[in-house]
Amino acid sequence: MNTFEYMPAKTVKEACDLLSKYGEEAKILGGGQSLVNLMKQDFVSPSYIIDIKEISDLDYIRYDEKDGLRIGALTTHRSLETSTVVQDKFFMLAEMEHTLASVAVRNWGTLGGNLAHADPASDLAPTLMALGAEVEVTGSKAKRVISLDDFFIGYFETALQPDELLTEIHVPNSGQGGGIYSKFAQRATDLAVVSVATHLIFDPNNSDLCKDVRIVMGSVGPTPLRAKRGEDLLKGQTIDATLIEEAARLSAEDAQPTTDINGSEEYKREIVHVLVRRSIKEAKARASAQ
Repeated sequence: MNTFEYMPAKTVKEACDLLSKYGEEAKILGGGQSLVNLMKQDFVSPSYIIDIKEISDLDYIRYDEKDGLRIGALTTHRSLETSTVVQDKFFMLAEMEHTLASVAVRNWGTLGGNLAHADPASDLAPTLMALGAEVEVTGSKAKRVISLDDFFIGYFETALQPDELLTEIHVPNSGQGGGIYSKFAQRATDLAVVSVATHLIFDPNNSDLCKDVRIVMGSVGPTPLRAKRGEDLLKGQTIDATLIEEAARLSAEDAQPTTDINGSEEYKREIVHVLVRRSIKEAKARASAQ
């Protein structure tokens, strides 16, 4: 690794001011699970490291019946996994964490760092997108809120400006629904070859009618991808085996996989097809059980 200047920040304002001063020459250090590996492999060589780990104001999990779930950017994966309110109100989030790397990584890795890293094989991003999450980002002069649908803009690239820091994740309380994150990987805790997160909500006045559904595909494009044609097919319908199969077919068509060491484009599309079909069935069963 090249030499760099280490600068610990005690407040969000201090971190943002440093980002504003040093711009793209600086990198944020939270848990370090992504940045340190990139630096070891010489993928990035920042001149300045801004350590935000001691900003305790960014480490929290709060739930409100109307507002939903708010999570500080420095909250660790392990904290999310073991949170009783997350397990109770947003089970698919806690369940997803079981497949994310190892316990050691989950003890250090932060949610904000994971999202800002923008790995298209992330387990967290598709799951949060399926739940309709948004993020708050704080700059040296202002704050703004960005839907996760718009936050990821390319391979390892986000909508964050050089002076901005991701500070909070907000998951709305969507009411009764069911969801599941499914991943195909060489080993359960490896990065996904293909992943699918599906969240389904039934109409409160008609328990057989799909009010809303989100299907998000991971690791088959430069960013997590919404399977919007599959979603549109299911919305407002009574979901049966025929509709599920068609939604899975459309989703596989809309995926953007590339051939690599994990398999061919055709192989990955077939995995998308299988995972979407399974995840819709399971999300429907979980929503019905609410």
